[in-house]
Amino acid sequence: MAAAGLRAMVGVKRVIDYAVKVRVKPDNSGVVTDGVKHSMNPFCEIAVEEAVRLKEKKLVSEIIAVSCGPQQCQETIRTALAMGADRGVHVEIPAKDYESLTPFQVSKILAALAKKESVNLLLLGKQAIDDDCNQTGQMTAAFLDWPQGTFASEVNLDGDWLKVEREIDGGLETVRLKLPAVVTADLRLNEPRYATLPNIMPCPEMLLWVDLLEMGAAFIEPVFLSLKRAHPVGTRSL
Repeated sequence: MAAAGLRAMVGVKRVIDYAVKVRVKPDNSGVVTDGVKHSMNPFCEIAVEEAVRLKEKKLVSEIIAVSCGPQQCQETIRTALAMGADRGVHVEIPAKDYESLTPFQVSKILAALAKKESVNLLLLGKQAIDDDCNQTGQMTAAFLDWPQGTFASEVNLDGDWLKVEREIDGGLETVRLKLPAVVTADLRLNEPRYATLPNIMPCPEMLLWVDLLEMGAAFIEPVFLSLKRAHPVGTRSL
């Protein structure tokens, strides 16, 4: 498949910054997010970097960064654009619904967008540092019926095929995937570049807002209820 026809989509999630001490709300209903620094999930940064490197090698023609969530997620998309993504898509989800959003619903949204945008490669972080679910990539691949390469530490594109070296217990495994495919990025895949401040303010036309109703409101129907959040036994909030 020629680079002129190969389009990549990258999922980027807004999370509490890894350097922030997370605090549980007094009523144990969740964690404190107001006034707390947020940034792009580190594994998503690695996924964006890999897509940009493939484009620099002229193996990918376009990179689309996607984020699901409230309006603040546009900051995360802008960071991806500053790193080298070509377009951003924000699937806006109200904060009250976002709190109950799970990888299941996100996977359905990503799969629908991948089809709509006719992408050939979907790159995601292997997990998010806030919930550590490690489910979105696998479920998105299932919804799309695409092959998947998870925990990727090396990615090489060769025509219509993708060779992925992935980390497994006790060693490494190399798999060969027929495009289109889903890849989830692990820490050893690359070291993301720094997004400079001037580049984080892209032209408005680079960012597309998508109404959730366009993707299907059923995607955010709650499938579980979090009853309580608490600090691990033996620790306390600072």
